Amino acid sequence: MSSTLYELLGGETGITQIVEDAVNAHLNNPVIQSRFQHGANIERAKKMSVEFFCAGSGGPQSYSGRDMVSAHQGMNISEQEFMAVVDDVLHALDKNAIGAEARQQVLSILYGLKGQIIRI
Repeated sequence: MSSTLYELLGGETGITQIVEDAVNAHLNNPVIQSRFQHGANIERAKKMSVEFFCAGSGGPQSYSGRDMVSAHQGMNISEQEFMAVVDDVLHALDKNAIGAEARQQVLSILYGLKGQIIRI
């Protein structure tokens, strides 16, 4: 029987740790760290990211945040910044020993969102 992405990521506990690790990486990534400082609501961003990945990966949770276009409207996010986020997420997956199948699925989801995030 095939596992859902939610299960492959370790359920809510695993996803929460992945998000924590990714956000910590963002805070130390010179390309994007300024986006996560100076008044940014980090705890809300983490909560929304956990909800988004739980709901979108087959978990029972609901996502209560805004759609990607609304959430990123006016931020003028560059392709370089988007790629920095993707790299940090991939490193967080590696840090949490997430396998190749789940890693590929997450990467596909992230790239699928690219047009809703960059330069809007």
